[in-house]
Amino acid sequence: MYPLISKCGYIGQLEIQPLISNSGNVLKLENFPGGSETFETILKFCYGLPIDFSPDNIAALRCASEFLEMTEELEDGNLISKSEAFLTFVVLSSWKDTITVLKSCENLSPWAENLQIVRRCCDSIAWKASKDELTSEDATPNQESWWFNDVAAFRIDHFMQIISAIRAKGTKPETIGKCIIQYAKRWLPGMEVELEGLRGYGHEKCNLQFSIFSGKKKESSGHSKEQKTIIESLISIIPPQQDAVSCKFMLQMLKMAMMYSVSPALTTDLEKRVSLVLEDAEVSDLLIPRYQNGDQGKTVIMTISSEECTMLDIDVVQRIVEYFLMHEQQQIQQQQKTRKFNISRLLDNYLAEIARDPNLSITKFQVFAEFLPENTRSYDDGLYRAIDTYLKTHASLTEHDRKRLCKIMNCEKLSLDACLHAAQNERLPLRTVVQILFSEQVKMRAAMHEKEPAQIGIQSEQEGNHTSATMDIKALKAELENVKSQMVELQNDYCELQQEYEKLSNKPKNSSGWSLNWRKIKNSLHTKPAGVEIGDRQDAPKSPNTILRRLNPRRRLSMS
Repeated sequence: MYPLISKCGYIGQLEIQPLISNSGNVLKLENFPGGSETFETILKFCYGLPIDFSPDNIAALRCASEFLEMTEELEDGNLISKSEAFLTFVVLSSWKDTITVLKSCENLSPWAENLQIVRRCCDSIAWKASKDELTSEDATPNQESWWFNDVAAFRIDHFMQIISAIRAKGTKPETIGKCIIQYAKRWLPGMEVELEGLRGYGHEKCNLQFSIFSGKKKESSGHSKEQKTIIESLISIIPPQQDAVSCKFMLQMLKMAMMYSVSPALTTDLEKRVSLVLEDAEVSDLLIPRYQNGDQGKTVIMTISSEECTMLDIDVVQRIVEYFLMHEQQQIQQQQKTRKFNISRLLDNYLAEIARDPNLSITKFQVFAEFLPENTRSYDDGLYRAIDTYLKTHASLTEHDRKRLCKIMNCEKLSLDACLHAAQNERLPLRTVVQILFSEQVKMRAAMHEKEPAQIGIQSEQEGNHTSATMDIKALKAELENVKSQMVELQNDYCELQQEYEKLSNKPKNSSGWSLNWRKIKNSLHTKPAGVEIGDRQDAPKSPNTILRRLNPRRRLSMS
């Protein structure tokens, strides 16, 4: 017992109680870091037996030696100094050993934090990671760094310390963002699960019941708390730069935040972040299910009886658009116009998706449709499609509601295809159809009189068809040029034959046989004028269009 007491100041201060059954003594060490295995290694050290320092046990030995107060004041070369030297000069110089030590610190709280072992490991990892970024600046932008997987294996609190240390080293925000995305993929497996569908909905006593399935078993409450902590931590460390992480990733995090009911302040901050890059979003990213408060499992079942309770959470998207419009008011006018056109197309497509919800009220649909100013839409084809989808889903709407809904769109901003579709659409009110046809007639009349373009500021959805027609015209012109060249060759042959004929006709010989054959050649190269018989005289040559009709009677070509 003396070797242990001589090297451990903590044990020397304890009152060792003798056992009743035998002559031994009992020593109680509560919250001893490293457990019995580490204490056994320390006993070997105290009794002069050789021990092996390794990355697996060095953190536990350093914490245990601090717990037992094995300082240099008791004996030179005590365990604190030896373990500290091995940790500083051997472990922290190696990436692999540093990762191993930091991983072992997860079971040594709070000793590892108080002894700065975690901080020193994080600083070492950050220094090596930032050095790797400097040497790989020419790498592919989408290429992941080799250290992402190692860093993503840590507990969330240690990961946050690593990210803070990496950011302090001046690492690019894009690199930090990629590392955060890698961590989320590993620890939040439900984040990348796409919404399989809102199934099983139907009407019964004005109730709507549906389920959202992701193929995962229901999680325990303890695991749900851990997931919630991870989500809140990741949201808080996302770099503020807009290009640090993608809009898709932030919307995925927003869905997870709503599923696990994270802090409202963090959710609001994430919504504002999404609004800054909203033009990069896709419609599928905006389809956020409506979760009940406290639903933290992977299977969500809800019963909805209110008119405003839709299958998708439209309020979240509406708040994001509000933040976007507030931000756009502070931007340059030209940039604002271009970005709003992109957002209008995105929201029109989103509006067409939510219009399929049978529980979506006409008021909510109208408010969302009129959310963007009218001048942000270059054309209203997308809005017309959304309105038509809503009318198709809600077939029981009254005539008054149909007229109210159709007033949202501007009939003058519909393309020709949309007007043709609307003219045959029985779901539209008759007054709306008349307005659409009248506006199209006015545009056509103005175009004919060349007072103004037929489509002002409207990008027709038939650009692809126009491109195809242009290619066909080019092909026909090329074919016509080929026929023209053949026509020139035939005319040259005709001149040569005519010269030969004149030579033969000057001879006294009878050339009736040759004349008969020559008439056949001339008949194939000449047209017959109206009211004139074909004889020995020369007729006027056929036009190129006449030759083309003979070559291909099914195709009529016009020369421009």
